[in-house]
Amino acid sequence: MPLETPARIVSELASRGYNAEREAITLLADAADPDAALERALETVPDDALVLTAEHVEDSVDGSTRADRGDSTTPDTQTAPNDTRDRDPPVSTGNHATPSSDSTGATPVETEGSTSGGAGRSADPEQREIEVHNDMTGQSTGTGEYSDFVSVFRDRYEKLSKQLRGRVNHRPTDALERMSGGEEAAIVGMVSDIRSTASGHWLIELEDTNGTFPCLVMKDRAIADLVQELLYDEVIAVDGTLADDSGILFVDSLYFPDIPRTHEPSTADRHVQAALISDVHVGSQEFMADAWHRFADWLHTPEAEHVEYLMIAGDMVEGVGVYPDQDEELDVVDIYEQYERFSEYLKEVPGDIEIRMIPGNHDAVRLAEPQPAFDEELRSIMTAHDAQVHSNPSLVTIEGVTVLMYHGVSLDEVIAELPDDKASYDEPHKAMYQLLKKRHVAPQYGGHTRLAPEDRDYLVMEEVPDVFHTGHVHKLGWGKYHNVLALNSGCWQAQTDFQKSVNIDPDAGFAPILDLDTLDMTVRKFV
Repeated sequence: MPLETPARIVSELASRGYNAEREAITLLADAADPDAALERALETVPDDALVLTAEHVEDSVDGSTRADRGDSTTPDTQTAPNDTRDRDPPVSTGNHATPSSDSTGATPVETEGSTSGGAGRSADPEQREIEVHNDMTGQSTGTGEYSDFVSVFRDRYEKLSKQLRGRVNHRPTDALERMSGGEEAAIVGMVSDIRSTASGHWLIELEDTNGTFPCLVMKDRAIADLVQELLYDEVIAVDGTLADDSGILFVDSLYFPDIPRTHEPSTADRHVQAALISDVHVGSQEFMADAWHRFADWLHTPEAEHVEYLMIAGDMVEGVGVYPDQDEELDVVDIYEQYERFSEYLKEVPGDIEIRMIPGNHDAVRLAEPQPAFDEELRSIMTAHDAQVHSNPSLVTIEGVTVLMYHGVSLDEVIAELPDDKASYDEPHKAMYQLLKKRHVAPQYGGHTRLAPEDRDYLVMEEVPDVFHTGHVHKLGWGKYHNVLALNSGCWQAQTDFQKSVNIDPDAGFAPILDLDTLDMTVRKFV
């Protein structure tokens, strides 16, 4: 048995929120196909189980052995619970009824209603139900005073610690200092510092409302890999054993607030679809007007008769002065004229489609998040179809399906800080998985993402969304994390000179179409 196999199994289980009995690890490591046995065990383990026992894995190991002998119909390998390779939506062009194969080589499936005939659009506004939560437009109270920062971080800690206290026997930091050395202990705290010791171990300073406490993760522990996923100012829980002098906690387990593995997404009661797009960038010389025209024309066809919602996750226009020498790449140099043109493009969309939007970092609102919706002057310009603008982020529930809309500026920071296998521009949805795990859309303060102090933290994911929709990075990526569909929807802007200089190759002209009754998705291409 390779020595690295048990450690790798422990690491994988820890990353999915499980502890395990030693005998269970041994059984899995001794299996002919440890990976397949692990996946079988996790598929059958009860949803409320936090510890994988030997009993849980015995049948899985037996099944793996039978498969290797060839006397079982069980596949040689199985897809991991959160791996969506065999569930990726097909990609199709906007000019054909039948989608082409997607990048994974999966056989495309024709979307219901995508025939060339039909009686036209079937939109029925009377059946629509939309609720918006967490919209902070008009609610801003921050003045930039020290007390505002204290308020927002206290609110963050209280909200996220509630999600963690049921998993550990939490003690406040000042209580830990009074405990006897060698006792088992746990703490829920905000990450205030992360550093490596001279011996290569990890020292994490956790802060709660009473003070700070040092926690040591030994480099040879399986959970050491989880330290690489940490960001400053996120809230986590740890448990372990106090040192003899009670001055430090040796960590055995580390927990994120995370999305419950038992989460079951809601769906609509009828067949209805939503188009989820972002980063239109009207006003840029590279805005892809022809692709937009094809998209808008397609929305008028029988193929799109069930598309009743259009969700735009920010950057409606290119803006002015957003990055150095941007004026050289502008087709429209006046910000108000940019919005006037965007409103004209929006008029090409069928008038019976409900449109919901949030701002992005190129839009004419404050850069600090949360971003309020547009002011009255901009709203008066964008009158097309009575499009509604909400703050960034906002939680929009469409016929029972909750969509967390966030533009996505913090994705740059997540991708820069975490290892490539955890977050990258090529797979932006994996960076979104990290935000879901942390239950916060922009956890790190003081970095590239500008955060505004308010009376409460509007960036916490208090409610588990069914769909997490972002943009900003101009890359198309999707997948499911604990049954939450994470989607970064690409853009409508070809590569600019600035993007070339920072090595960004955008995915432009795509429109993901989401079936709200099944949460299946088809990505249509209009270039």
